[in-house]
Amino acid sequence: MSTLAIATAKEVFDLLHDDLRAIEREFEADAVSSVAVITQISGYLREGGGKRLRPSLLLLSARAQGFSGHAMVRLGAVVEMVHTATLVHDDIIDAADTRRGRPSANTTWGNGKCVLAGDWLYMQAFRVALEERNFRILDLLIGLTQQMVEGELLQMEKLGLCIGESDYNALIYRKTACLFEVSMRLGAVLAGIPKSQTNGHAASDTPSEAEERMGEYGRALGMAFQIVDDVLDLTASEEVLGKPVASDLREGKATLAVIHALENGSEEDRQAIRTVLEDRDFHRVTHTQILAILERHGSIEYAMNIALEYAETARQALSFLPESDYKRALLWVPDFVVARDR
Repeated sequence: MSTLAIATAKEVFDLLHDDLRAIEREFEADAVSSVAVITQISGYLREGGGKRLRPSLLLLSARAQGFSGHAMVRLGAVVEMVHTATLVHDDIIDAADTRRGRPSANTTWGNGKCVLAGDWLYMQAFRVALEERNFRILDLLIGLTQQMVEGELLQMEKLGLCIGESDYNALIYRKTACLFEVSMRLGAVLAGIPKSQTNGHAASDTPSEAEERMGEYGRALGMAFQIVDDVLDLTASEEVLGKPVASDLREGKATLAVIHALENGSEEDRQAIRTVLEDRDFHRVTHTQILAILERHGSIEYAMNIALEYAETARQALSFLPESDYKRALLWVPDFVVARDR
């Protein structure tokens, strides 16, 4: 395994700067509707920023395998539209007031309009992806949206319950890791199209070895990302996080550190956690008390160690790639994911 790594986020950003700017322009153009309120909501969501991690992964996947062309910009906008649609639906389901330090879209336009705007973004993403005339791309995107909807429904069924690690893993794969996986797979699909082949081709339904390896990288990275996200929800400050802390517990969601404490704590500890999950507030048991329980049993450290294991799995999946700046960037991303503070 190569020990080479890009050291800073700035170097990765500089590497992808022009491509990411092109994706922003594509996203802006694609998010325009003849119905003004859809354009307004889409613009507000797009301007909310974010890490643009998923389109960056698609770009790195494609370029690390020798592909360059407008198709990766188009599909980068597609995955960001899908991601944005999931965020607006998540905020509605969770009755969230803020997103990335700003009022969530549903607080301004209401749930009804935002649900429909999210639906429109999903359909627009498919419309744009259809321009590639590639059945494998459509197959990946259809499977992705089905998995994400299943993840939301499964999560709703588990709210307030003390779930185990297997249920948690299934949830975070569907809600987060599958989009990372598909972003990486899409880059591999583009790179695998013969240079002489034009649009209109019928792609093979069988994933290539390169696509499988890139998909494994994306899946493992996405699992690490969500585990860290869930830890930050418990431990970060509201100012840094850009939203209320411990939102998951307030919504009745048991995440990995909490599950570990449930499985290893005393009956008194378990009852305290169950109380918060059932009450969905910290009136009877405080956030500080929950953090003390997690600290006592090493639950935060346990969750972070699992995230680190996934990060290493992601790096190992890249061993087949030739050395390049893009491979080194991909090797760096897992470090960024586990070390971030928001």
